[in-house]
Amino acid sequence: MTVGRSQLPAEREPRMRAAIAWGVVVGAIQAASPLAFWWLDRAAVYALGLALIAGVYIGFAVSDGRWKVIAVESGVAMAFVIVAAAGVTVSAWLLVAGFAGHGLKDAWQERTRFVERTRWWPPFCAAVDWVVASIIALEIITGIGSP
Repeated sequence: MTVGRSQLPAEREPRMRAAIAWGVVVGAIQAASPLAFWWLDRAAVYALGLALIAGVYIGFAVSDGRWKVIAVESGVAMAFVIVAAAGVTVSAWLLVAGFAGHGLKDAWQERTRFVERTRWWPPFCAAVDWVVASIIALEIITGIGSP
């Protein structure tokens, strides 16, 4: 039986709020990460971040131990690496789509628990992804620091 968001145990709710709050903080830091790598193209830095985030679930899949989960998560991570690479060479909007899409993947993971033992990670990572996607989109739209 899958536990819906409204049916979360009372002790789990504060942990989820904390994970989301930290995700917003880390997302803002990640959105500022091109400042730390000033010699690289902004889009390349964002693409590296997206690829690294996508790869985290491979570690969770290996920890889970089921071959099906490892295969699926590896395939999904590779798809995000391809989107990230295209975001550098084709359009920065692909980076926005990649981060937003990864946030949706995190929300799906939170709901289905496809990979076991991820606990607080999906809501944390979804918050990171959506903050970064929003900031990159704002950069593109305003032309300020656009990747």
